[in-house]
Amino acid sequence: MTDTPTTVAPAADTARPSPLAPQHVVCALYKFVTLEDFEALREPLLAVMDEHGIRGTLLLAREGINGTVSGSRAGIDALLAWLTADPRLAELDTKQSLAEQSPFLRAKVKLKREIVTMGVEGIDPRHTVGTYVEPRDWNALISDPDVLLIDTRNDYEVEVGTFKGAVNPNTAAFRDFPDYVSRELDPQQHRKVAMFCTGGIRCEKSTAYLKEQGFEEVYHLKGGILKYLEEVPQEETLWQGECFVFDDRVTVDHKLRPGQFDQCHACRLPITQADKQSDKYQKGVSCPRCYDKLSDAQKARFAERENQIRLAEQRGEAHLGKDALAQMQARRDAKQRQREAARLAALKAQTQDADKG
Repeated sequence: MTDTPTTVAPAADTARPSPLAPQHVVCALYKFVTLEDFEALREPLLAVMDEHGIRGTLLLAREGINGTVSGSRAGIDALLAWLTADPRLAELDTKQSLAEQSPFLRAKVKLKREIVTMGVEGIDPRHTVGTYVEPRDWNALISDPDVLLIDTRNDYEVEVGTFKGAVNPNTAAFRDFPDYVSRELDPQQHRKVAMFCTGGIRCEKSTAYLKEQGFEEVYHLKGGILKYLEEVPQEETLWQGECFVFDDRVTVDHKLRPGQFDQCHACRLPITQADKQSDKYQKGVSCPRCYDKLSDAQKARFAERENQIRLAEQRGEAHLGKDALAQMQARRDAKQRQREAARLAALKAQTQDADKG
């Protein structure tokens, strides 16, 4: 697998073919922009994804677009060309890497109230935002002893990897971040604040929020951790560990290759090989993090789901969970219809034979 990821130039240049080996391209994208017609964009966007074999999830809201998708080089280029043909999305922020297989199973376009949920009314990165810092300048900034460095991601993401010296707010979800700010931060005490997240989108809102709260010098890593790992040589890095990503890769290393972590499909948290050796680990059912939090009924339900997934995979079906169950039920229904048709045909034949007799 190629170690060097590629990026797509904004606007019309995104349509140009890229000279890469035919592998799966994973593309994270977002932009804060007013989309009054975001609901009407859903079906055309799904159609484009389907036409070009794109999998993954995109979120649409009045405040913009956000998501991660994967596909062939040509497919991703075609999707980005379609998106950036809309002048509102011409400056779409994208980050790309390569994978040996698609980390997604389906194509989804969801309509949301926010493209990244903070839950605070009036926070608008289109109008107020912190100062962007390029990856090449990030090390110098966070090495300044007067700078408070904050990891805005969830607690389980921070455990997998973070920047040297970063503060962990210990949040379970991004909507908890404003509470952390109100408890722990003070504009008079913390004069310089630098923040980072996976791809940059959470920091768009977190820096906007701090600016609204009266913090003057607020910085954030442009393009997020993924762009830093792409552009900063490993021998110069201040990053420690791996980076959690919200797809089947679970984590990526400094070369943006799939990392060493797996995922518990019960609680969706990252797990290590050591976790898998625990008596509390059962694939698809529980891990040491969630075993004691799950009821027996939940474990039984997860075990049945895992069994159905295994059966679906044996049949070569791509979908998991509810989709696998739906496929199996549809197959049963089809067989039942076939049996009923055969029964009726036999009955008709018997009737015809009786009439002839």
